Amino acid sequence: MEIVVTGRHTQIKQRFRDVVESKMNRVTAIAPDAQRAQIMLSHEGNPRQADTAERVEITVIAGRSVVRAEASSTDEFSALDMALDKLTLRLRRTRDRRKDHRRGYTNPAPIDLGVVVPPEEPQEEPEETNNSPQAAVASELGPGESVEVQVGDTPIVIRRKLHIAEPMTIDEALYEMELIGHDFFLFVNKATGRPSVVYHRHGWSYGVFEIDTAENVAKAKVDAEV
Repeated sequence: MEIVVTGRHTQIKQRFRDVVESKMNRVTAIAPDAQRAQIMLSHEGNPRQADTAERVEITVIAGRSVVRAEASSTDEFSALDMALDKLTLRLRRTRDRRKDHRRGYTNPAPIDLGVVVPPEEPQEEPEETNNSPQAAVASELGPGESVEVQVGDTPIVIRRKLHIAEPMTIDEALYEMELIGHDFFLFVNKATGRPSVVYHRHGWSYGVFEIDTAENVAKAKVDAEV
């Protein structure tokens, strides 16, 4: 497995690299198909955040899965241990899920399925300027590219990134969300073709929002009546 260690606002010491090399055996023991591990160490210089000054982010590519975990602590070594604990837990879930699929077993989570439809009356849009949030939305982006735009004289910065998504089921979207450790995951619903988002509610309960236009919803109703 290829291991890449990088730093943000900090220099990587050789001792940290050596510890990473030795402890990443935990990853290959659970995921022998792991191809690459990216470890990012970042330092927060604000003394008020000394308890979380060192942050470690680990991203592992194993087969077709991308598994991610992060943690912060007073020093880089404890942050590394905490991030590895989270990562190995998610890798075990990935391995167990593959076994369950081979056996034909699935354990569906409770889902709150909601459909979000914009109002029928068109809203008047403000004029776009090069330094407005609309400018960020209107920017032409390539896959993986991002753009940041500051809103006027305010400290607000809007960041937009283009992600190419393959259609997937709700169950697959929940799976991907758990792997990357986020509370939500954007995807295209394979069943409906709609842009959708799954999100974590509480416990083992999840929600789903689907987005569509009023015109499409009306057209679907007409087609169903014909």
